[in-house]
Amino acid sequence: MRQWTVDAFAPEAFKGNPACVVEPFDAWPDAGWMQKLAAENNQAETAFLLRTDDPARFGLRWFTPALEVPLCGHATLASGHVLFEELGLDADLITFDTQSGPLTVRRAGELYEMDFPAQPPQRCEVAGLAEALGVAPVEVWASNYVIAVLADEAAVRAVAPDLMALEKVAGAHTGSRGNVGVAALADAGRPYDVVDRFFAPGSGIPEDPATGSLHCILAPLFAEKLGRPRVVFHQAYPGRGGDLDCEHRGDRVLLRGRATTVVDATLRIRP
Repeated sequence: MRQWTVDAFAPEAFKGNPACVVEPFDAWPDAGWMQKLAAENNQAETAFLLRTDDPARFGLRWFTPALEVPLCGHATLASGHVLFEELGLDADLITFDTQSGPLTVRRAGELYEMDFPAQPPQRCEVAGLAEALGVAPVEVWASNYVIAVLADEAAVRAVAPDLMALEKVAGAHTGSRGNVGVAALADAGRPYDVVDRFFAPGSGIPEDPATGSLHCILAPLFAEKLGRPRVVFHQAYPGRGGDLDCEHRGDRVLLRGRATTVVDATLRIRP
C-alpha cells in the first residue's frame, strides 16, 4: 500500500501542516488498525479514503495519534492533493463523505478550494482561560473550540499556555475536547488580515501548525469584524506557519490553500 505525507496550507515543503494520506480502500479497515497507523505516523492527522461507485467521490475519515476526529481541514486538503496530483484523478471536483457531511475540494488556479460548514461562535466568558493562556483575552468566543481574541499580533505569537490547564477549562466550557484558538488582527503592512494559533491538547496535539476546522469558526467571526466576506489568515506556528484564504458564505466557509508532497512511502502492513 502507498502512503503520502503532504504539507497542507503551504506553498513549499516544511511549511503548513503535515498530514499522511493512505491510498483508497475498497472497504473500511478496522478502526483500531487505523488508529494504530495514525499513532505510528505521529502526525496531527492521518487520512483514510474509501472508494465509491463514483470515481470522484470518496469516504474520508481522520485520525490524530490519539483519536478519530469529526472534521479536519488540512488532511482534507492533503487528500484532494493526493487524488489530483499523485493518483491523477481526472475530475473538476472531489466530494468527500465525512462525519461532518459532504465536503468538496476543487482546483482554484494555484490553490485548492474546500467547501466546509461554517461554525459561527458566540461571545462568552470562560473561567480560568486567562490563567491557562498566560495572557488576558480582549474577547472570548466559543463554538466547537474556545476562541481567545488577543490585543495584537505580538500577543498571539508570544502565547505559551499551560496545556493541561487549557484542556481542562476549554473542555469544561464546550463539553467536548479542550481545544483553544487565539487570534488577533495583523500588524499593518502584513500580507494577511488576521494572525492565529491553535492549541489542541484535547485532541492529543499540543499545537497544530495549520488548522482548517479552526477557520470555520474564525472566518465568520472576522468577516463580521472586518465587514467583508473574504479574510486572509496566517496561522503562526513557530518555525512553520500556514496560510489560509477564507471566504464566509452564509452557512458555509470556503477555505483555500496550497499543498506540497514531501514523502511517497510504501506501507509494508495491511489491515
